Amino acid sequence: MTTMNAALYQGNRKVRITQIPKPAPGPKDAIVRVRAEGICGSDLQMWWDKEEAETQPAGHEVAGEIVEVGREIDPARVGERVAIDTIGYGVSCGACWYCRMGQPIQCQDPAQNEGGGYAEFIKRRAAGCFPLPDGVTWEQAALVEPLAVSVHAVRRGALSGGETVLVLGSGNIGLTAVAAARSMGAGRIFATARYPQQADMARRLGADVVAPDSGPELKDLLLDATGGRGADVTIETVGGRTGETIAQSVDCTRMQGRIVILGLHWKPIETDWMEPLLKEQSIVFSSCYSILDGRHDYEATIDMVAAGRTPIEQMVTHKFPLGSMQEALDTAYDKRSGSIKVQIHT
Repeated sequence: MTTMNAALYQGNRKVRITQIPKPAPGPKDAIVRVRAEGICGSDLQMWWDKEEAETQPAGHEVAGEIVEVGREIDPARVGERVAIDTIGYGVSCGACWYCRMGQPIQCQDPAQNEGGGYAEFIKRRAAGCFPLPDGVTWEQAALVEPLAVSVHAVRRGALSGGETVLVLGSGNIGLTAVAAARSMGAGRIFATARYPQQADMARRLGADVVAPDSGPELKDLLLDATGGRGADVTIETVGGRTGETIAQSVDCTRMQGRIVILGLHWKPIETDWMEPLLKEQSIVFSSCYSILDGRHDYEATIDMVAAGRTPIEQMVTHKFPLGSMQEALDTAYDKRSGSIKVQIHT
């Protein structure tokens, strides 16, 4: 087979299925038959209002089976079931300072993008293909990427056992942040949600209290539960085009608490830094995943899923074949559909 089916964004919220060349492996690469691929909110945010068509398939929440490897890779890896770090070790050079320090997201000489997981096959460096235990399902495997994003954020926030955690937003990353915090030792977890299905899922994944994403209810509940202090760790997952949730993070976090900014902010925003200065809060940013304390976030995440420490597969509300990519994207975008995580299974 020299060609494969792939979903290409056409602009103006339209996608078409077309034939493109099947990738061939370089010396350090693996070709993976895509079995499950999640639709990320960032894909929708980057695509939905663009008029320009894409020439490569997107998609970075990928799990599948290795079907071919390059000459420098052990051929015994063919047949492995893997979750793919598509934007870190999956494309990194492995030799620059950042790669050697375990920060492949910052690689100075990454491989050329040859397309993501909205296709039958994907090519990535074999170093980015993390083996899956036999008991991990394809639904769970395609959730390793978003869960690893939140595992990284919780680790960046230096969560200590029993601390009170606030997660702002219950989109896909907010929900995985709830699951990660619960699995990693949080005490009480508070979350905000906009839609009923998100609130319900936040509770199922470990949130003790779920409040509306606006209004005074959240802060009142939080202060009442913490003796007036506020959250020890707040994880902001909303992002957007205003600084509202950053201000909310500062307001709801205790003196000398920690705030992790995980949401994507799509334009410059103004922030009043006086309050966090006076409260001596630590504000850190978290992007994707890396190696912390000698362990990759993917490895920690796969172990977490395999051990049954988080019922993350409950997030998958809709599954579609690749040929129904347009319907899948429409469903993921319109939360009135009841969607939480929409996946493509091939």
